[in-house]
Amino acid sequence: MNLKAIAIDDEPKALEVVKAHAAKVPFLELKDCFTNAFDAIPYLQKNKIDLIFLDIKMPDISGIDFIKCLQKVPMVIFTTAYSEYAVQGFELDALDYLLKPFSLARFTKSCNKALDIFTLRNGENSDFIFIKTGYQEEKVFLNEILYVEAEGSYVSFILKNKKLLSRQSLVDVSLILPQNQFIRVHRSYIIALNKIEKISRQELFISGFSVPVGASYEEKFNEIRLRVTQ
Repeated sequence: MNLKAIAIDDEPKALEVVKAHAAKVPFLELKDCFTNAFDAIPYLQKNKIDLIFLDIKMPDISGIDFIKCLQKVPMVIFTTAYSEYAVQGFELDALDYLLKPFSLARFTKSCNKALDIFTLRNGENSDFIFIKTGYQEEKVFLNEILYVEAEGSYVSFILKNKKLLSRQSLVDVSLILPQNQFIRVHRSYIIALNKIEKISRQELFISGFSVPVGASYEEKFNEIRLRVTQ
């Protein structure tokens, strides 16, 4: 199983590094590179791409704004020399954040993560996932999950009858949960759409618990309103 990817960076030398690293990852096909992000838009409209290596600080449009303007967003690995953009990148559910200059080992680790997520998304549909808790993995049916909450370096899966604590990020969780059943509404929360009981101006209610809706997720909040009220 191969991943089809493109790279976008206004610095040609940075693209050469991505090209050199990509050539050494056997399951990665780097289909094209762009120094102008706008040139990549028609390419993405015509070609199926699984992964984008994307610089954040570019002259005409930032990588963050570029992602926001896409109708269908592939997996994204941000590549940048500016660590202060990390939080914004992860709020967009970026797969990873490579801080320049990055090594082949670090690049390969990101690619392996992308392959794992791609395999999960494109495998057979399943009604359960395995959640790592401590030294074991517990099978959890999707219809048992009410919401997921970030707690520092951990996330809590809030189920109908219990709570499971797992050492992973909310971004990792958002990538393995089915996107038609779960949606991120806040930097600290992912919710199950079919478990929403009530919606008010800036919050949702699930099993009597109030879940806030973050300002950067207002568009998704409006999407929730439409789904729930239809």
